[in-house]
Amino acid sequence: MAHGKRYRMQYGKVQRSKLYPPAEAMSLIKETSSVKFDETVELHMRLGVNVRHAEEQLRGTLPLPHGLGKDVTIAVFAQGQQARDAEAAGADFVGADDLAKKVQEGWTDFDVAISTPDMMKTVGQLGRVLGPQGKMPNPKVGTVTDDIEKAVGESKAGKIEYRTDRQAIIHLVIGKASFDAQKLLDNYMAVLDEILRAKPASTKGRYILSATVTTTMGPGIRVDASKTKERQVTGEAPEVAEEPATA
Repeated sequence: MAHGKRYRMQYGKVQRSKLYPPAEAMSLIKETSSVKFDETVELHMRLGVNVRHAEEQLRGTLPLPHGLGKDVTIAVFAQGQQARDAEAAGADFVGADDLAKKVQEGWTDFDVAISTPDMMKTVGQLGRVLGPQGKMPNPKVGTVTDDIEKAVGESKAGKIEYRTDRQAIIHLVIGKASFDAQKLLDNYMAVLDEILRAKPASTKGRYILSATVTTTMGPGIRVDASKTKERQVTGEAPEVAEEPATA
């Protein structure tokens, strides 16, 4: 696909074969964002796991230190007091059978769906609509719960879900191009720490095969995911101890 002059100009700032220290990559992300709207910053990590084995499929949630930089729209399937709790916590759409019917008809204008356990018999029938969009409530990631206020609060604050796809790649949003580089770095490191923590015990060989950050309209920037220490992250050279003077 042919790219425009703006893209080619930004692409020229990136060394395609270079693995950038994380801090340098986040600074470069801001340099390669030149469109008029506030671009989303994405992180794509390819893992050395065999997703055909259930024990090597990764799925979970984590809070980003600086959130996503956008308002997260939440739909809650609940009734009675729990529905009132959801509204009080800031949920954008709250309902029971009426909300499920609306979704069944194709409406999905929300980012996160949360359900109480008693509503899952109804919500479970929405799998064909919510499943492909990654919005199906799941107890493993805290979106099927009786503690609706907590779930809504965490999602509004920037809690995100991650999961490996069929190619063992994790796709995540880690902020906006308007974030300063340090905030992007903090969010990236939070993701990296979580992915390393979640490494399946059965995984053999190299775990993180590649990590790339990009903006919505910008070129991909390869990140050296092996850099996890402070000086490695910033790209600073390690300090070398002076040898004692000899007589």
